[in-house]
Amino acid sequence: MAAGYILAIDQGTTSSRAILFDASLSAVASAQQEFPQHFPASGWVEHEPEDIWESVLATARKAIAKAGLAASDIAGIGITNQRETTLVWDRQTGRAIHRAIVWQDRRTARACANLVAAGHEELVAARTGLRIDPYFSATKIAWLLDHVPGARRRAEAGELAFGTVDSFLLWRLTGGAVHATDATNAARTMLFDIGRGIWDEELLTLFDIPASILPEVRDCSAHFGDTAPGLFGGAIPVRGIAGDQHAATIGQACFTPGMVKSTYGTGCFALLNTGDKPVASKHRLLTTIAYQLGGKRTYALEGSIFIAGAAVQWLRDGLGIIEKASETGPLAEAADPEQHVYLVPAFVGLGAPHWDAHARGAIFGLTRNSGPREFARAALESVCYQTLDLIEAMHADWPDARKGRGAVLRVDGGMVASDWTMQRLADILDLSVDRPTVLETTALGAAYLAGLDAGLLPEPARFADLWRLERRFTPAMAASQRESKVAGWRDAVRRTLS
Repeated sequence: MAAGYILAIDQGTTSSRAILFDASLSAVASAQQEFPQHFPASGWVEHEPEDIWESVLATARKAIAKAGLAASDIAGIGITNQRETTLVWDRQTGRAIHRAIVWQDRRTARACANLVAAGHEELVAARTGLRIDPYFSATKIAWLLDHVPGARRRAEAGELAFGTVDSFLLWRLTGGAVHATDATNAARTMLFDIGRGIWDEELLTLFDIPASILPEVRDCSAHFGDTAPGLFGGAIPVRGIAGDQHAATIGQACFTPGMVKSTYGTGCFALLNTGDKPVASKHRLLTTIAYQLGGKRTYALEGSIFIAGAAVQWLRDGLGIIEKASETGPLAEAADPEQHVYLVPAFVGLGAPHWDAHARGAIFGLTRNSGPREFARAALESVCYQTLDLIEAMHADWPDARKGRGAVLRVDGGMVASDWTMQRLADILDLSVDRPTVLETTALGAAYLAGLDAGLLPEPARFADLWRLERRFTPAMAASQRESKVAGWRDAVRRTLS
Protein backbone atom coordinates (compact mmCIF):
# COMPACT_ATOMS: atom_id res chain seq x y z
CA MET A 1 0.00 0.00 0.00
CA ALA A 2 1.30 3.48 -0.83
CA ALA A 3 1.72 5.77 2.18
CA GLY A 4 -1.54 7.70 2.25
CA TYR A 5 -2.21 8.45 5.90
CA ILE A 6 -1.14 11.31 8.14
CA LEU A 7 -0.60 11.14 11.90
CA ALA A 8 -1.41 14.33 13.80
CA ILE A 9 0.10 14.66 17.27
CA ASP A 10 -1.80 17.24 19.32
CA GLN A 11 0.08 17.85 22.55
CA GLY A 12 -2.09 20.02 24.79
CA THR A 13 -1.96 21.50 28.26
CA THR A 14 -3.91 18.76 30.01
CA SER A 15 -3.75 15.84 27.57
CA SER A 16 -2.06 14.46 24.48
CA ARG A 17 -3.95 13.16 21.47
CA ALA A 18 -3.07 11.38 18.28
CA ILE A 19 -5.38 11.33 15.28
CA LEU A 20 -4.82 9.43 12.04
CA PHE A 21 -6.26 11.07 8.93
CA ASP A 22 -6.59 9.60 5.47
CA ALA A 23 -5.66 11.51 2.32
CA SER A 24 -9.09 13.20 2.28
CA LEU A 25 -8.50 14.43 5.87
CA SER A 26 -11.15 12.16 7.35
CA ALA A 27 -10.21 10.90 10.82
CA VAL A 28 -9.85 7.11 10.85
CA ALA A 29 -8.53 6.49 14.39
CA SER A 30 -7.61 8.45 17.49
CA ALA A 31 -6.41 8.12 21.06
CA GLN A 32 -6.19 10.55 23.97
CA GLN A 33 -4.48 10.48 27.36
CA GLU A 34 -4.58 12.99 30.18
CA PHE A 35 -1.52 13.65 32.34
CA PRO A 36 -1.04 15.33 35.73
CA GLN A 37 -0.68 19.05 36.34
CA HIS A 38 1.68 20.22 39.08
CA PHE A 39 1.19 23.42 41.10
CA PRO A 40 4.23 23.70 43.42
CA ALA A 41 3.45 27.28 44.49
CA SER A 42 0.81 29.95 43.97
CA GLY A 43 0.74 30.89 40.28
CA TRP A 44 3.23 28.15 39.34
CA VAL A 45 2.24 25.46 36.81
CA GLU A 46 4.51 22.60 35.76
CA HIS A 47 4.48 19.36 33.75
CA GLU A 48 6.73 16.34 34.03
CA PRO A 49 8.50 16.14 30.64
CA GLU A 50 8.37 12.34 30.72
CA ASP A 51 4.58 12.50 31.19
CA ILE A 52 4.37 14.59 28.02
CA TRP A 53 6.61 12.23 26.06
CA GLU A 54 5.06 9.00 27.31
CA SER A 55 1.51 10.22 26.64
CA VAL A 56 2.45 11.26 23.09
CA LEU A 57 4.16 7.96 22.37
CA ALA A 58 1.33 5.91 23.86
CA THR A 59 -1.45 7.73 22.00
CA ALA A 60 0.42 7.64 18.68
CA ARG A 61 1.01 3.91 18.99
CA LYS A 62 -2.59 3.30 20.03
CA ALA A 63 -4.03 5.27 17.10
CA ILE A 64 -1.80 3.43 14.64
CA ALA A 65 -2.83 0.08 16.14
CA LYS A 66 -6.53 1.00 16.08
CA ALA A 67 -6.29 1.81 12.38
CA GLY A 68 -4.40 -1.41 11.69
CA LEU A 69 -1.61 0.47 9.95
CA ALA A 70 2.14 0.07 9.72
CA ALA A 71 4.72 2.87 9.71
CA SER A 72 5.09 2.43 5.95
CA ASP A 73 1.43 3.41 5.50
CA ILE A 74 1.98 6.85 7.05
CA ALA A 75 3.24 9.61 4.77
CA GLY A 76 4.09 11.97 7.57
CA ILE A 77 3.57 13.28 11.09
CA GLY A 78 2.26 16.73 11.91
CA ILE A 79 2.89 18.11 15.39
CA THR A 80 0.87 20.82 17.11
CA ASN A 81 1.53 21.81 20.68
CA GLN A 82 0.77 23.94 23.71
CA ARG A 83 2.84 27.05 23.10
CA GLU A 84 5.36 28.92 25.29
CA THR A 85 5.72 25.96 27.67
CA THR A 86 9.46 25.76 28.24
CA LEU A 87 11.85 22.83 28.54
CA VAL A 88 15.62 22.64 28.82
CA TRP A 89 17.31 19.25 28.42
CA ASP A 90 20.69 17.56 28.34
CA ARG A 91 21.91 17.07 24.77
CA GLN A 92 23.62 13.80 25.66
CA THR A 93 20.84 12.07 27.60
CA GLY A 94 17.77 13.87 26.28
CA ARG A 95 16.55 14.22 29.86
CA ALA A 96 15.09 17.54 31.01
CA ILE A 97 16.95 19.35 33.79
CA HIS A 98 13.69 20.43 35.47
CA ARG A 99 9.96 20.07 35.02
CA ALA A 100 8.49 21.93 32.05
CA ILE A 101 7.35 25.44 33.01
CA VAL A 102 3.87 25.77 31.52
CA TRP A 103 2.60 28.79 29.59
CA GLN A 104 0.18 29.58 32.43
CA ASP A 105 3.00 29.86 34.97
CA ARG A 106 3.48 33.30 36.56
CA ARG A 107 6.67 32.83 38.61
CA THR A 108 8.60 35.38 36.55
CA ALA A 109 6.05 38.18 37.01
CA ARG A 110 8.47 40.25 39.11
CA ALA A 111 11.29 39.81 36.59
CA CYS A 112 8.94 40.96 33.83
CA ALA A 113 7.83 43.98 35.86
CA ASN A 114 11.49 44.92 36.37
CA LEU A 115 12.15 44.73 32.62
CA VAL A 116 9.14 46.96 31.93
CA ALA A 117 10.26 49.43 34.59
CA ALA A 118 13.71 49.50 32.99
CA GLY A 119 12.14 50.65 29.73
CA HIS A 120 12.57 47.53 27.57
CA GLU A 121 8.92 47.05 26.55
CA GLU A 122 9.19 49.10 23.34
CA LEU A 123 12.17 47.09 22.08
CA VAL A 124 10.51 43.75 22.81
CA ALA A 125 7.25 44.79 21.15
CA ALA A 126 9.01 46.15 18.05
CA ARG A 127 11.04 42.98 17.49
CA THR A 128 8.69 40.25 18.66
CA GLY A 129 5.17 41.71 18.57
CA LEU A 130 4.75 40.56 22.18
CA ARG A 131 4.38 42.19 25.56
CA ILE A 132 6.86 41.53 28.33
CA ASP A 133 4.93 38.92 30.29
CA PRO A 134 5.59 35.64 32.15
CA TYR A 135 3.37 33.96 29.54
CA PHE A 136 6.22 33.79 27.03
CA SER A 137 9.30 31.58 27.11
CA ALA A 138 12.23 33.99 27.55
CA THR A 139 11.96 34.67 31.28
CA LYS A 140 11.10 30.99 31.88
CA ILE A 141 14.40 29.99 30.21
CA ALA A 142 16.31 32.52 32.30
CA TRP A 143 14.65 31.22 35.47
CA LEU A 144 15.72 27.64 34.67
CA LEU A 145 19.29 28.69 33.92
CA ASP A 146 19.48 30.68 37.16
CA HIS A 147 17.71 28.25 39.51
CA VAL A 148 18.84 24.78 38.41
CA PRO A 149 22.34 24.23 39.87
CA GLY A 150 25.00 24.38 37.16
CA ALA A 151 22.51 25.01 34.36
CA ARG A 152 23.89 28.33 33.18
CA ARG A 153 27.46 27.03 33.05
CA ARG A 154 26.33 23.93 31.14
CA ALA A 155 24.22 26.00 28.73
CA GLU A 156 27.15 28.26 27.92
CA ALA A 157 29.29 25.16 27.33
CA GLY A 158 26.78 23.91 24.74
CA GLU A 159 25.62 20.95 26.81
CA LEU A 160 21.94 21.97 27.06
CA ALA A 161 19.13 22.53 24.57
CA PHE A 162 16.03 24.68 24.92
CA GLY A 163 12.75 23.99 23.23
CA THR A 164 9.05 24.53 23.36
CA VAL A 165 7.10 21.27 23.45
CA ASP A 166 7.31 20.74 19.68
CA SER A 167 11.12 20.88 19.77
CA PHE A 168 11.29 18.48 22.70
CA LEU A 169 9.02 16.01 20.92
CA LEU A 170 10.95 16.35 17.65
CA TRP A 171 14.21 15.68 19.51
CA ARG A 172 12.74 12.58 21.15
CA LEU A 173 11.01 11.33 17.98
CA THR A 174 14.20 11.61 15.94
CA GLY A 175 16.36 10.05 18.64
CA GLY A 176 18.16 13.33 19.29
CA ALA A 177 19.05 13.85 15.65
CA VAL A 178 17.10 17.09 15.11
CA HIS A 179 16.91 20.24 17.25
CA ALA A 180 14.47 22.47 15.40
CA THR A 181 11.19 24.35 15.68
CA ASP A 182 8.87 26.21 13.33
CA ALA A 183 8.36 29.95 12.94
CA THR A 184 5.07 30.04 14.90
CA ASN A 185 6.55 28.51 18.03
CA ALA A 186 9.73 30.59 17.72
CA ALA A 187 7.53 33.70 17.56
CA ARG A 188 6.18 32.95 21.06
CA THR A 189 9.51 32.90 22.88
CA MET A 190 10.05 36.69 23.15
CA LEU A 191 13.45 36.10 21.52
CA PHE A 192 12.52 35.97 17.81
CA ASP A 193 12.46 38.92 15.42
CA ILE A 194 9.21 38.26 13.52
CA GLY A 195 10.05 40.82 10.84
CA ARG A 196 13.46 39.36 9.92
CA GLY A 197 12.61 35.78 10.86
CA ILE A 198 15.71 35.23 13.04
CA TRP A 199 16.72 34.89 16.68
CA ASP A 200 17.48 38.40 17.91
CA GLU A 201 20.95 38.90 19.41
CA GLU A 202 19.96 42.03 21.34
CA LEU A 203 17.06 40.21 23.02
CA LEU A 204 19.27 37.23 23.84
CA THR A 205 21.61 39.65 25.59
CA LEU A 206 18.71 41.36 27.39
CA PHE A 207 17.40 38.07 28.79
CA ASP A 208 20.91 36.65 29.28
CA ILE A 209 20.28 33.53 27.21
CA PRO A 210 23.10 31.86 25.21
CA ALA A 211 22.30 31.35 21.53
CA SER A 212 23.81 27.85 21.66
CA ILE A 213 20.69 26.43 23.35
CA LEU A 214 18.26 27.60 20.63
CA PRO A 215 16.71 25.37 17.94
CA GLU A 216 16.89 25.95 14.19
CA VAL A 217 13.76 27.70 12.85
CA ARG A 218 11.96 26.27 9.79
CA ASP A 219 8.73 26.63 7.80
CA CYS A 220 5.57 25.11 9.29
CA SER A 221 5.38 22.60 6.43
CA ALA A 222 8.79 20.99 5.91
CA HIS A 223 10.66 17.73 6.30
CA PHE A 224 11.92 18.10 9.86
CA GLY A 225 13.45 14.63 10.10
CA ASP A 226 12.49 10.97 10.49
CA THR A 227 11.39 9.14 13.61
CA ALA A 228 13.72 6.56 15.14
CA PRO A 229 12.65 3.23 13.54
CA GLY A 230 12.15 1.52 16.88
CA LEU A 231 9.36 3.84 17.99
CA PHE A 232 6.71 2.78 15.47
CA GLY A 233 8.22 -0.24 13.75
CA GLY A 234 9.76 1.88 11.01
CA ALA A 235 10.80 5.45 10.30
CA ILE A 236 8.07 8.04 9.64
CA PRO A 237 8.89 11.54 8.33
CA VAL A 238 7.93 14.50 10.53
CA ARG A 239 6.58 16.95 7.93
CA GLY A 240 4.72 19.70 9.80
CA ILE A 241 4.87 21.71 13.03
CA ALA A 242 2.79 24.63 14.27
CA GLY A 243 1.76 25.95 17.67
CA ASP A 244 -1.77 24.96 18.55
CA GLN A 245 -3.45 28.28 17.80
CA HIS A 246 -1.67 28.62 14.48
CA ALA A 247 -2.57 25.05 13.53
CA ALA A 248 -6.21 25.86 14.36
CA THR A 249 -6.04 28.96 12.14
CA ILE A 250 -4.82 26.73 9.31
CA GLY A 251 -7.42 24.05 10.08
CA GLN A 252 -10.13 26.74 9.96
CA ALA A 253 -8.77 27.79 6.54
CA CYS A 254 -8.31 31.40 7.68
CA PHE A 255 -5.95 32.17 4.81
CA THR A 256 -7.53 35.49 3.79
CA PRO A 257 -6.68 38.77 5.55
CA GLY A 258 -9.57 39.79 7.81
CA MET A 259 -10.62 36.23 8.70
CA VAL A 260 -10.68 35.44 12.42
CA LYS A 261 -10.93 32.24 14.43
CA SER A 262 -11.23 31.57 18.15
CA THR A 263 -10.24 28.31 19.81
CA TYR A 264 -11.73 27.26 23.14
CA GLY A 265 -9.53 24.81 25.01
CA THR A 266 -7.88 25.29 28.38
CA GLY A 267 -7.57 28.93 27.38
CA CYS A 268 -9.13 30.88 24.53
CA PHE A 269 -7.12 32.31 21.66
CA ALA A 270 -8.43 34.47 18.83
CA LEU A 271 -6.30 35.12 15.74
CA LEU A 272 -7.06 37.68 13.03
CA ASN A 273 -5.18 37.18 9.75
CA THR A 274 -3.55 40.50 8.74
CA GLY A 275 -1.69 39.27 5.65
CA ASP A 276 1.98 39.67 4.80
CA LYS A 277 2.61 42.71 6.99
CA PRO A 278 2.60 42.73 10.80
CA VAL A 279 0.11 45.13 12.39
CA ALA A 280 1.27 46.77 15.60
CA SER A 281 -1.57 46.74 18.11
CA LYS A 282 -2.59 49.93 19.89
CA HIS A 283 -5.02 48.00 22.10
CA ARG A 284 -2.74 45.60 23.96
CA LEU A 285 -3.07 42.66 21.57
CA LEU A 286 -0.15 40.60 20.30
CA THR A 287 1.34 40.65 16.82
CA THR A 288 2.46 37.19 15.80
CA ILE A 289 3.29 34.92 12.87
CA ALA A 290 0.11 33.13 11.81
CA TYR A 291 2.07 30.63 9.70
CA GLN A 292 5.10 30.42 7.45
CA LEU A 293 4.96 28.49 4.16
CA GLY A 294 7.56 28.47 1.41
CA GLY A 295 9.67 30.95 3.36
CA LYS A 296 6.83 33.50 3.37
CA ARG A 297 5.44 34.69 6.68
CA THR A 298 1.76 35.56 7.18
CA TYR A 299 0.96 37.61 10.28
CA ALA A 300 -1.91 37.87 12.72
CA LEU A 301 -3.23 39.89 15.62
CA GLU A 302 -3.84 37.64 18.59
CA GLY A 303 -5.80 37.94 21.77
CA SER A 304 -4.98 35.44 24.50
CA ILE A 305 -7.31 34.42 27.32
CA PHE A 306 -5.64 32.24 29.92
CA ILE A 307 -8.77 30.60 31.37
CA ALA A 308 -11.64 29.28 29.22
CA GLY A 309 -12.26 25.54 29.45
CA ALA A 310 -10.14 25.61 32.61
CA ALA A 311 -13.03 27.46 34.28
CA VAL A 312 -15.23 24.43 33.61
CA GLN A 313 -12.49 22.17 34.98
CA TRP A 314 -12.53 24.34 38.11
CA LEU A 315 -16.26 23.74 38.50
CA ARG A 316 -15.58 20.01 38.26
CA ASP A 317 -12.31 19.58 40.14
CA GLY A 318 -12.24 22.63 42.43
CA LEU A 319 -15.85 23.03 43.47
CA GLY A 320 -17.17 19.55 42.66
CA ILE A 321 -20.50 20.88 41.38
CA ILE A 322 -20.36 18.94 38.09
CA GLU A 323 -19.04 15.53 37.12
CA LYS A 324 -18.47 16.26 33.42
CA ALA A 325 -18.20 19.35 31.25
CA SER A 326 -21.34 18.59 29.26
CA GLU A 327 -23.46 19.32 32.36
CA THR A 328 -22.63 23.04 32.30
CA GLY A 329 -24.83 24.02 29.34
CA PRO A 330 -28.08 22.61 30.80
CA LEU A 331 -27.20 24.06 34.21
CA ALA A 332 -26.55 27.50 32.70
CA GLU A 333 -29.82 27.39 30.78
CA ALA A 334 -31.70 26.67 34.03
CA ALA A 335 -29.99 29.50 35.96
CA ASP A 336 -32.12 32.22 37.57
CA PRO A 337 -32.31 35.10 35.04
CA GLU A 338 -32.81 37.58 37.90
CA GLN A 339 -29.38 36.82 39.35
CA HIS A 340 -26.38 38.58 37.84
CA VAL A 341 -23.37 36.53 38.87
CA TYR A 342 -20.02 37.28 37.21
CA LEU A 343 -16.90 35.15 37.37
CA VAL A 344 -13.64 36.89 36.45
CA PRO A 345 -11.42 33.79 36.02
CA ALA A 346 -8.06 35.41 36.70
CA PHE A 347 -6.72 32.23 38.31
CA VAL A 348 -3.29 32.80 36.71
CA GLY A 349 -3.65 36.51 35.95
CA LEU A 350 -5.50 38.22 33.12
CA GLY A 351 -4.32 38.11 29.53
CA ALA A 352 -5.33 40.40 26.67
CA PRO A 353 -6.26 43.17 26.64
CA HIS A 354 -5.49 43.73 30.35
CA TRP A 355 -2.17 41.91 30.83
CA ASP A 356 -2.18 41.85 34.60
CA ALA A 357 -0.01 38.99 35.86
CA HIS A 358 -0.91 39.73 39.48
CA ALA A 359 -4.72 39.67 39.15
CA ARG A 360 -6.50 36.71 40.71
CA GLY A 361 -9.98 35.28 40.22
CA ALA A 362 -13.08 36.82 41.72
CA ILE A 363 -16.85 36.28 41.78
CA PHE A 364 -19.36 39.12 42.00
CA GLY A 365 -23.12 39.29 42.50
CA LEU A 366 -23.62 36.29 44.78
CA THR A 367 -26.86 36.00 46.76
CA ARG A 368 -28.20 33.38 49.16
CA ASN A 369 -29.96 31.80 46.19
CA SER A 370 -26.81 31.46 44.06
CA GLY A 371 -25.95 27.84 43.39
CA PRO A 372 -24.47 25.43 40.83
CA ARG A 373 -26.66 26.74 37.99
CA GLU A 374 -25.56 30.33 38.47
CA PHE A 375 -21.92 29.28 38.84
CA ALA A 376 -22.12 27.28 35.61
CA ARG A 377 -23.66 30.20 33.74
CA ALA A 378 -21.07 32.61 35.11
CA ALA A 379 -18.21 30.30 34.06
CA LEU A 380 -19.51 29.92 30.50
CA GLU A 381 -20.39 33.59 30.17
CA SER A 382 -16.93 34.61 31.36
CA VAL A 383 -15.53 33.03 28.20
CA CYS A 384 -18.00 35.00 26.06
CA TYR A 385 -17.19 38.30 27.76
CA GLN A 386 -13.45 37.75 27.48
CA THR A 387 -13.86 36.99 23.77
CA LEU A 388 -15.79 40.25 23.39
CA ASP A 389 -12.84 42.13 24.90
CA LEU A 390 -10.54 40.55 22.30
CA ILE A 391 -12.80 41.09 19.29
CA GLU A 392 -13.41 44.74 20.15
CA ALA A 393 -9.67 45.34 20.45
CA MET A 394 -9.11 43.61 17.10
CA HIS A 395 -11.75 45.72 15.39
CA ALA A 396 -10.14 48.84 16.81
CA ASP A 397 -6.70 47.79 15.50
CA TRP A 398 -8.04 46.51 12.15
CA PRO A 399 -11.19 48.54 11.33
CA ASP A 400 -12.01 46.49 8.20
CA ALA A 401 -12.32 43.31 10.26
CA ARG A 402 -16.07 43.81 10.70
CA LYS A 403 -16.58 43.80 6.96
CA GLY A 404 -16.98 40.72 4.81
CA ARG A 405 -15.61 37.52 6.28
CA GLY A 406 -14.41 39.39 9.34
CA ALA A 407 -18.05 39.82 10.39
CA VAL A 408 -18.10 36.10 11.27
CA LEU A 409 -16.15 34.32 13.99
CA ARG A 410 -15.05 30.76 13.21
CA VAL A 411 -14.84 28.70 16.41
CA ASP A 412 -13.34 25.38 17.42
CA GLY A 413 -12.18 23.43 20.46
CA GLY A 414 -13.94 21.37 23.07
CA MET A 415 -16.23 24.08 24.44
CA VAL A 416 -17.90 24.82 21.10
CA ALA A 417 -19.84 21.54 21.24
CA SER A 418 -22.18 23.35 23.68
CA ASP A 419 -25.03 24.97 21.75
CA TRP A 420 -25.92 27.13 24.76
CA THR A 421 -22.41 28.53 25.00
CA MET A 422 -22.16 29.26 21.29
CA GLN A 423 -25.54 31.00 21.21
CA ARG A 424 -24.56 33.10 24.23
CA LEU A 425 -21.26 33.89 22.50
CA ALA A 426 -23.09 35.17 19.41
CA ASP A 427 -25.43 37.19 21.66
CA ILE A 428 -22.62 38.80 23.66
CA LEU A 429 -20.47 39.51 20.58
CA ASP A 430 -23.44 40.66 18.47
CA LEU A 431 -21.70 38.67 15.74
CA SER A 432 -22.40 35.48 13.81
CA VAL A 433 -20.50 32.45 15.10
CA ASP A 434 -19.67 29.62 12.69
CA ARG A 435 -19.06 26.10 13.98
CA PRO A 436 -17.40 23.80 11.43
CA THR A 437 -18.19 20.15 10.80
CA VAL A 438 -14.71 19.25 12.08
CA LEU A 439 -14.27 20.64 15.60
CA GLU A 440 -10.73 19.35 16.10
CA THR A 441 -9.24 21.91 13.77
CA THR A 442 -5.94 22.08 15.66
CA ALA A 443 -5.11 18.48 14.77
CA LEU A 444 -6.57 19.03 11.31
CA GLY A 445 -4.20 21.96 10.73
CA ALA A 446 -1.20 19.88 11.80
CA ALA A 447 -2.29 17.07 9.49
CA TYR A 448 -2.70 19.52 6.61
CA LEU A 449 0.84 20.85 7.07
CA ALA A 450 2.26 17.32 6.96
CA GLY A 451 0.07 16.35 4.01
CA LEU A 452 1.10 19.48 2.13
CA ASP A 453 4.79 18.64 2.48
CA ALA A 454 4.11 15.03 1.50
CA GLY A 455 2.32 16.14 -1.67
CA LEU A 456 -0.96 14.55 -0.57
CA LEU A 457 -2.90 17.78 -0.05
CA PRO A 458 -3.46 20.93 -2.15
CA GLU A 459 -2.18 24.47 -1.73
CA PRO A 460 -3.97 26.67 0.88
CA ALA A 461 -6.46 28.29 -1.53
CA ARG A 462 -7.76 24.90 -2.65
CA PHE A 463 -7.72 23.53 0.88
CA ALA A 464 -9.91 26.48 1.97
CA ASP A 465 -12.62 25.27 -0.42
CA LEU A 466 -12.91 22.07 1.64
CA TRP A 467 -13.97 23.90 4.84
CA ARG A 468 -17.56 23.02 5.79
CA LEU A 469 -20.06 24.75 8.11
CA GLU A 470 -21.98 22.63 10.63
CA ARG A 471 -24.06 25.43 12.23
CA ARG A 472 -24.18 29.21 12.32
CA PHE A 473 -25.31 30.92 15.53
CA THR A 474 -26.74 34.39 15.01
CA PRO A 475 -27.37 37.07 17.68
CA ALA A 476 -30.81 36.87 19.26
CA MET A 477 -30.46 38.85 22.52
CA ALA A 478 -32.12 42.23 22.87
CA ALA A 479 -29.62 45.09 22.64
CA SER A 480 -30.64 46.47 26.04
CA GLN A 481 -30.07 43.12 27.76
CA ARG A 482 -26.71 42.68 26.06
CA GLU A 483 -25.57 46.18 27.05
CA SER A 484 -26.62 45.61 30.65
CA LYS A 485 -24.80 42.29 30.87
CA VAL A 486 -21.63 43.66 29.29
CA ALA A 487 -21.67 46.66 31.64
CA GLY A 488 -21.85 44.28 34.60
CA TRP A 489 -18.87 42.34 33.26
CA ARG A 490 -16.79 45.45 32.80
CA ASP A 491 -17.56 46.58 36.33
CA ALA A 492 -16.50 43.15 37.64
CA VAL A 493 -13.20 43.32 35.73
CA ARG A 494 -12.56 46.86 36.98
CA ARG A 495 -13.08 45.72 40.55
CA THR A 496 -10.79 42.71 40.04
CA LEU A 497 -8.00 44.79 38.55
CA SER A 498 -8.21 47.39 41.29
